[in-house]
Amino acid sequence: MALIKSISGIRGTIGGQAGDALTPVDVVKFAAAFGTWVLQTTNNNTIVVGRDARISGDMVNKLVCATLQGLGINVIDLGLSTTPTVEMAVPARKAGGGIILTASHNPKQWNALKLLNQKGEFISDVEGKLVLDLAEQEAFDFAQVNELGSYQQSNEDLKQHIDAILALPLVDVDAIKAKDFSVAIDCVNSSGGIALPMLLEALGVTKIEKLFCEPDGNFAHNPEPLPENLREISRVIEKGKFDLGIVVDPDVDRLALINEDGSMFGEEYTLVAVADYVLQNQVGNTVSNLSSTRALRDVTEKAGGSYYAAAVGEVNVVNMMKAQNAIIGGEGNGGIIYPELHYGRDALVGIALFLTHLAKSGMSMTRLRASYPSYFISKNKIELTPEVNVDQVLQQMQERYAKQPINTIDGVKIEFGKEWVHLRKSNTEPIIRIYAESESNATADHLANKIINDIREIISI
Repeated sequence: MALIKSISGIRGTIGGQAGDALTPVDVVKFAAAFGTWVLQTTNNNTIVVGRDARISGDMVNKLVCATLQGLGINVIDLGLSTTPTVEMAVPARKAGGGIILTASHNPKQWNALKLLNQKGEFISDVEGKLVLDLAEQEAFDFAQVNELGSYQQSNEDLKQHIDAILALPLVDVDAIKAKDFSVAIDCVNSSGGIALPMLLEALGVTKIEKLFCEPDGNFAHNPEPLPENLREISRVIEKGKFDLGIVVDPDVDRLALINEDGSMFGEEYTLVAVADYVLQNQVGNTVSNLSSTRALRDVTEKAGGSYYAAAVGEVNVVNMMKAQNAIIGGEGNGGIIYPELHYGRDALVGIALFLTHLAKSGMSMTRLRASYPSYFISKNKIELTPEVNVDQVLQQMQERYAKQPINTIDGVKIEFGKEWVHLRKSNTEPIIRIYAESESNATADHLANKIINDIREIISI
């Protein structure tokens, strides 16, 4: 059993002892803490709630909504929804905040409360700590019987989300319709099974092969949209006559694409391709996190814009995008953030922009992918003994490579021409995660191993 309390919310496995897992007691406590924080800081007593389709979602939803009502908060319950839909609904409904019930790409035994401020964006570090303190102190003041909050269900918000996407100037429905795309989709039996068909039909796509689109929470495979978990849709596309495949995670904020031959477009290249299309139409800046591919920097600079790297985490990427007035950004895990719509990872707007790009390019998926700089990321970690001072190790690595360009906003990132290595420490265990990128798998692995050997040498001194 596991319970992870962080500044962005609370995540855990269902079942077990209170305080050790995400039990009903823990759900109530943290929902009450967030509701209390919203009341104290916004003078607004409305909160939007939505969830993915995982098995525990209905139970957790009832607990959260009832707890908020108990605080005197009016609840707008979107039911089965997507993370970006809830993010957009919060300001649209003029609410004081939002709660998304999803453990994102985690397996079905997990669930979580992800917390949004009144802009529909994830709460900041400082705000998250305040919520955690309220939960720890159990500093809740529940409402008297005549002051209980109201409860309202809504099923209009997803349509409004899609309508807003269709209204974007860079989404060309006519171009998509004219291509008459044949598309296979994998929605891992969660909310995407509702959202993707609705979006694709609105975009004029009529040939849709649906895999795992029953939103019952029985995930047909590991829900993280990585190549090793997408073998079924890859086989379907390989044997059929499809233009592409589209895969989302349970809460529809990550987007993976599959080529017409069943090969992977590459989750790192979802953002690269969409950014390329946006940059063709508007010169501007882009942002991704330090562990994302250099290809985004390449296409940005080629288009005349500037690229900026943020610390890992959606909140950090959004803050950097605002600071640099970026026109698009996101993360290399298939997360697209398009500020013209909203500041949040959104697979639905990513799909609409990508299909427009694919239609207007006149290329196949494989040709489009081949048009981008090709890089490979090697992901590794080195486990250390508890007595090792990880911060000191990172400092010594920084000193060892002082002649190279170095970024220390999130661990240590060292650049070697077009190659780079990023070292990040774990906050919970003595581990250093090591990501390295180069123009081939072999050279990326070689660079990572070189850095690992450097770390071992430092430790042994």
